[in-house]
Amino acid sequence: MINRRSFGKVAGVGTVGTSLIGWGASPAAAASAAPSGMRTPGGSTAGQGHTSFGPLRQIKAGELSIGYAEAGPAHGPAVILLHGWPYDIHSYVDVAPLLAAKGYRVIVPYLRGHGTTRFLSEKTFRNAQQSVVALDIIALMDALRIEKAVLAGYDWGSRTGDIIAALWPERCKALVSVTGYLITNREANKQPAPPTTEWAWWYQYYFSTERGRLGLENPQYRDELARLVWKFNSPTWHFDDATFERTATAFDNPDYVAIVIHNYRWRLGLAAGDPRHDSLEQRLAQGPVIGVPTVTLDGEVDPFTPAGDGSMYRDKFSGPYAHRTLKGIGHNVPQEAPKAFAEAVVEADSLRHR
Repeated sequence: MINRRSFGKVAGVGTVGTSLIGWGASPAAAASAAPSGMRTPGGSTAGQGHTSFGPLRQIKAGELSIGYAEAGPAHGPAVILLHGWPYDIHSYVDVAPLLAAKGYRVIVPYLRGHGTTRFLSEKTFRNAQQSVVALDIIALMDALRIEKAVLAGYDWGSRTGDIIAALWPERCKALVSVTGYLITNREANKQPAPPTTEWAWWYQYYFSTERGRLGLENPQYRDELARLVWKFNSPTWHFDDATFERTATAFDNPDYVAIVIHNYRWRLGLAAGDPRHDSLEQRLAQGPVIGVPTVTLDGEVDPFTPAGDGSMYRDKFSGPYAHRTLKGIGHNVPQEAPKAFAEAVVEADSLRHR
């Protein structure tokens, strides 16, 4: 049966306005093709900027084969852009060319359980605790021989960037973190939040049940849930069907359900992590202060933006620092405000020289 999400494969760089010039300039340059059975999203939305990447690359990194897009000069300063849930690399489809034009080497990886990223072994624990996602990005940097990069992200991506900046500052030149400091303290998570906050997190509790896992396994419900979260998280972002479908292909990953369910259950203390990472989690539970140059961003209408215009997490950043609140913008900041996000990356990088 033909899946309604099958848009066709992107064979190369297309016309201006529908794909990123310079992305995947030659299919031979890719480390390997997308995994068998994975549809590469394509399509176009007239008048809405870039809508697709060129051929994705694959590289073995740690326990994964990571799928990623790359733009800009190969020897430019590295920027790694990290997506959240339920989103994917297309959150950066308009950010990446802006940074590439500034001379940056831009890497946009699929996080574990998303898109073309795959586990190398069927026997590997489908773990999604916070430290292991950060270790994935360190492994990716090692595989790509990137010693140090500017890290920028939102949602899961913010948390991952925060962790690397806190625990491995020698690998992080500068940081852009949407919603500020998102390192999880599971002990603190045992305490209830205000009811409006708990209500916004409804899917965490849904995923803590077998009913929620089965709901996420159902392809129709999986898409409906993601659309619902998109609309709630970004009330002023009027995305079209094509925009959603390009990202929804990333949810076809065979490990998507296991990774999403484990991530949210682990946060609530309902699932164990890997004992090998206990020491990292103990350090993260201390709430380490981040000393690298940082720009924090808040979306004004993001339901998860804490009150206080960044003041609630200001003491977690001890290095050169700037904060921006983006008026009328929701949770998916890079896709809703790509120019502002790209400017924040350049600003964070420049803070190193002040």
